[in-house]
This record gives sequence, structure tokens and C-alpha cells, in this order.
Amino acid sequence: MRLLPSRWLILACAALGASCRAPDAAVSGGILVVSVGADAETLFPPLAVGTQSRAVTELLYDKLAEIGPSLNTIGDVGFAPKLARSWSWSADSLTITFRLDPRARWHDGRPVIAADVQYAFRVWTDSTVGAVQRQALAGVDSISAPDSLTARVHFRERTPEQFYALVYTLMPLPRHRLAGIADSALQNSSELRAPVGSGPFRFVSWTPRARLELASNPAYYLGRPGLDGVVFVVAAQGATVAARLLAGEADFLEQLSPPDFAQLPSDGRVRAVSYGGFDYAFVQFNLQEGGPLARPHAIFSDAALRRALTMATNRQALVRNIFDTLARPAIGPFSRTQWTADSMLSGIRHDPSGATRLLDSLGWRDDDRNGLRERAGKPLRFSLLVPASSRTRQAAAVLLQAQWREVGVLVDIEQADFNAFLDRAQRGAFDALIGGVRTSPSPRGVRELWGSPGPGRGRQNWGKWSNAVFDAQVDSALAASNITAVRAHFRAAYQAAIDDAPAIWLYEPRLFAGVHRRVKVAPLRPDAWWSGISTWSIDPAQRLPRDRRVPRAP
Repeated sequence: MRLLPSRWLILACAALGASCRAPDAAVSGGILVVSVGADAETLFPPLAVGTQSRAVTELLYDKLAEIGPSLNTIGDVGFAPKLARSWSWSADSLTITFRLDPRARWHDGRPVIAADVQYAFRVWTDSTVGAVQRQALAGVDSISAPDSLTARVHFRERTPEQFYALVYTLMPLPRHRLAGIADSALQNSSELRAPVGSGPFRFVSWTPRARLELASNPAYYLGRPGLDGVVFVVAAQGATVAARLLAGEADFLEQLSPPDFAQLPSDGRVRAVSYGGFDYAFVQFNLQEGGPLARPHAIFSDAALRRALTMATNRQALVRNIFDTLARPAIGPFSRTQWTADSMLSGIRHDPSGATRLLDSLGWRDDDRNGLRERAGKPLRFSLLVPASSRTRQAAAVLLQAQWREVGVLVDIEQADFNAFLDRAQRGAFDALIGGVRTSPSPRGVRELWGSPGPGRGRQNWGKWSNAVFDAQVDSALAASNITAVRAHFRAAYQAAIDDAPAIWLYEPRLFAGVHRRVKVAPLRPDAWWSGISTWSIDPAQRLPRDRRVPRAP
């Protein structure tokens, strides 16, 4: 890869408000280049939904506490201090008092104070902002500030995950920089296009859909990161994402696809690092027609037809063909890694003969024997939207197209770059799509992904599926006071989703990151591979020219 231009150094110096010098190779931490298939949609934490947006915002901003390696979400066991150096519970568990680390500073040098926590809570819960995870904070009544380093969080009720829901969701924001901006205008403000955070890395520059650059924060209160900077380079096509790593132009790739393994160099320059995952992929059906008038979809509003397509889908064969042993068929709207997962749930089995009979009974017949089903003169035909950045989803689309053609269903595959794919998904401008999600350690996110669209739920339910049984069981699970009841309610909710078939749950990949041998990484956390990046380092003996000119504190 070519040298980073001197312009990058100048921009970094300006962003840091500090002088820079090219350090001696022996003390340089080096620049980590990460190859990604999608750009961040936003650098505004309340609206950070996609993996890339989360990765960048969580390197720029710190949370009050960080979930531990066990990924426990019940109580506070295993959570590590971050902006809050300690906390204590009231006797009734309805109040948690956080003591902030007095060393914590915003990147402009101002101290992180309790008013920043209060302000962030206001922003996250303001409906005009539209924070995706707003509902996760519904159990918080208010946050008070007895003094500048004390944030006292008052809860409406006790729940097993109240600590997790707060600290995993909320990131304090710099009140002194943002409070003068209307909440509704924050997302597009110039202040947040060059964000000032509290985390281990500082913002340098962002060229949308091409490159995003962060520099090490030398004054970080938990110690200077081992790297001098992190650069995310974006490739719209899946093959290019891995090619950069394999060619030595990048150091890290979040997930190797099955074809990438055959291309790993024999000299060990790139290694595959396994880590558990919270990912699952699915075909999502749109239950509403696109356009200004919301009306039932001509095909997918029928649950029986959705079940027929599920019966026609051979998920085992699809997984073997694409992944070999590197994935498993998904079960329902959850990942097996989540503690509420239940592998004994009853799914819709592969049964092409049964699918044929069911389609016939619904009036979708092939009376003229041309291999295509029709009803009232209209063919059973729809489009399947896939992101161009994912080779695995493209391969899945081709296999699904062939499997459904066997039962007389015609599918047109549409590819779009990830940003266009996401835009169409959010607008409901699709018939069906192959989606993928990285869930959180908690099962509560299922309410946002699959809950009926409405207040407090369903903001990411792009297919507009609605099921009263599912909603009620999820609500009961999140209000339950013991783990046994939580599991029982989630099991019932998951079964309701499987039976009503708003989606075909395709696969859960076994995750392997691609890492250049010059990089020493910490254990990768399944829900957030970037969580330990401040402790990563680059072997001094394998530094490259791009590592030499980096921003440094004076």
C-alpha cells in the first residue's frame, strides 16, 4: 500500500489541536488498516446501528462501564469500569450511583462530568432524535447529579438487565459542545461531522464510502493506546474487501468468507482468528407494498404462502454449499450465543412436496405446466434484494432462486451497494431481502428487530411484521423478575415468530477474522470485535512505510 500522504498528518494535527512529529520507528505504535465492506452511516452514537458505525463511535466515545468477557447481562457481574471508576446500588436496587473517573477528559481537554451523562440520557430518550435503542432506556426514570463527578441513575422498576441496558446503550456526550444545538438538528450538525469524544481514539477525517481515519488519544485516561491510529478503508464489492488484506494493503478483516480461506497465503502472513458470534442471516418478507399508501403486500401478507416458501427452502444444503462447516442453519430470530437461545424449538421443515400442495391450495397453480405458478393471471414472482458487499448473501440468493424455481416460484435478484441496500430496507422499498444482523448479548434487541412497528418497538422491523403473541411474550420476558420466567417467555415469543414465518432464518456463521501476522490482537469479543483495539499492537520489526508519519502528542 502506498504511503499515507502528508495531508493526513496535517489533518490529524489540526483535529488534535497539537503539534505532530514523525516518531522513531522503535516507539511508533503503527497504523492499523481495517478493510470493511460498508461505511459508517453516522458518527452520532444514538443513531449508530450498523456494525461499522458502532465500531467507530465506540472507539471515539467511552461508556460508563464495559461488559466483561463472559458477556453476562444479569446484574453487574463482570462489568469493567470505564468512565465510571466505581458504582453502588441502593438497598431497593432502584438507584445506581456512578462515580466518574476524575482523569477522564473529552478530546478538547474538558473534563467528563455528571452533566454529560444527564445530557446524553436526554438526547437518547428524546423522540425527535429517534435513537434506535431508545426503548432500552425505558426503565430509567431520571438521572441526577449530586456533584460534578457523581451521576445517580433512578430506575422505574427492578429488572435482571437494568444495569446492562443502561451502560451497554448510553454513551455520555459532551454537553458543553452540543447543548446549544437543537436535539432534532444534532445528527446533521457540523459538530458531529468531526466528533469530540472521550475514548481511546480521536477523529481525524472521513471521506464517505471510501476512508475514515482515527488517531490515538495520547491523553487517554486509561493509558495511551498501543496503536498510533486506525484507518477504515471501504470497498463496495465483497471480493475487494478480502483482496486488500491478502495483498498486504490492510491488516484486519472482521470476517473471512468461505472463499477467502482458500486464498490465505501459505507463508502465514495472514491468519484466521476464530471468535464466537452473535450474527444470523435471514430472508425477510415485506408484508406491506411500497409507496405512499400502506397496504398489504400482494404476496407476502399471506402467512401460509410465507410458510410454503420456508418449506421449499433447503437450509442445510444452502449452508453446506456456501460455508461447508463454517456456519449452521439458523433456528429463529436469535443467535445460539444468546443465553435465551433454545435449539429445541420446532421449526418449519424442508418439505418441497408439502410446499407444492400448500401453494396449490392457496390458488397459486401451474395449470399450463410451464413451470411458473399463477393466480388470477398474475405470476408468483418477486424480487430478492441483496447487498453487493456480501458474497455469501449473493451466493445464498442464487441458491434460493434455484430452490424456489423448483416449486414454480420465479425470483429476480437485485444487488445494491450497502448504503443503497440499507436505504431501501429502511423505506420498505423491496419485496424480500437477505438481511443479516449482529445481535447484542441481551435478547431485548429482538423487540426492535421483529416487534410490531409502533412506539417503543419495531424500528428495525423493515418487513412491517406484526404479531400480538410475539409482542406480549417479549414484553412479559423483559418485565419478568427471574431468569426461568424470562427464558419461558422468550421461548414462546421465538416459537410464535417461527410459526408465523415473517422471515426464513437462514444461517449463523462461525466467525473468523483475518489478521496480518504483524498485528497482535486481544481476544475478539463476539458482539464487538473492536472492543479491545486500544490494547492491540504492531510488531516493530514489521512496520511499513505507512506507519511512519503519524500524529503524536508533543
